[in-house]
Amino acid sequence: MLGWRLLRRPLPSSLVGMLNIDMHRVLKWPLFTVGKVPLTPLFLIECIVFLIALSLLSRLFRSFLARKVLTHTSMDRGHQYAFVRVSGYVVFVLGLVIGLDTAGLNLSSLLVVGGALGVGVGFGLQNIVANFVAGIVILWEGPIKLGDFIDLGNVSGSAELTVSHGEVIRIGARGTWVRTFDNEVIIVPNSQLINNRVANWTASDKTVRFTIPVGVSYDSDLDEVRAALLDIAKHSEHVLVDPAPVVLITGFGDHSVNINLRVSTITMTERTLMLKSDLLMEIFRVFREKKINLRFPISHPPESTTLEGFTATDGT
Repeated sequence: MLGWRLLRRPLPSSLVGMLNIDMHRVLKWPLFTVGKVPLTPLFLIECIVFLIALSLLSRLFRSFLARKVLTHTSMDRGHQYAFVRVSGYVVFVLGLVIGLDTAGLNLSSLLVVGGALGVGVGFGLQNIVANFVAGIVILWEGPIKLGDFIDLGNVSGSAELTVSHGEVIRIGARGTWVRTFDNEVIIVPNSQLINNRVANWTASDKTVRFTIPVGVSYDSDLDEVRAALLDIAKHSEHVLVDPAPVVLITGFGDHSVNINLRVSTITMTERTLMLKSDLLMEIFRVFREKKINLRFPISHPPESTTLEGFTATDGT
């Protein structure tokens, strides 16, 4: 009971005043000065709050542009994303400059301090700076835009990253997010996208063309084969009429006549492998019905292999 009474007893007003004075002195204690402005703990707290508020303002501005303004323009999705990102950076930098000027900081003094710090930490941050600058270049020039389907290949210069195809889902300050057809998200540093060769399937439009190789026996009627392949492509709802499908004879192999079916699509851009699989299954079915002999794409086929509707020999 005695301890409870002591805890409930109000502090003397003099003690409260002393605590307030000590806290005020701590918050106003100058740590160091930049130019003529002393940097105190209170000033640093205000700077942190200001940066948080500025970041929220920049994010709200980007959201307003993306949802209320750019949706009513003729800009495509990739250019809208680039414009929003760059605008957000501009708003943040302008707000930062205005805030520093309002606080009374001399910008020339900050440049000197920043240059001195840059020499010391530049070597450790050079990769981050390079990726940030590369991200600005990507957003400004637009070689890769949001929603593009790119072929990364071996962008890392080693055998560790051999991603084939993927969709660009985010272009950040340091890295670009690419979602592969296996639904894996690969974060590629922006500098690697600038310094390495990257194939962009949809740089100019969303039309993607791919090739399906087919090998038929030498006793096949090539006109019938060509008509069958074109008819298969024509009846696929995802294959474009313009540009029209094309059937090309690419050469005469040891055991087959090599033919390529070239088709284009825009609705199956993110699922070209599925469309290619559907076309291959239809080619197999139609050729089986029409008794067109498919050849084995191997150097040493079996002497005689018979499928229902197919006959594949060794070509001798």
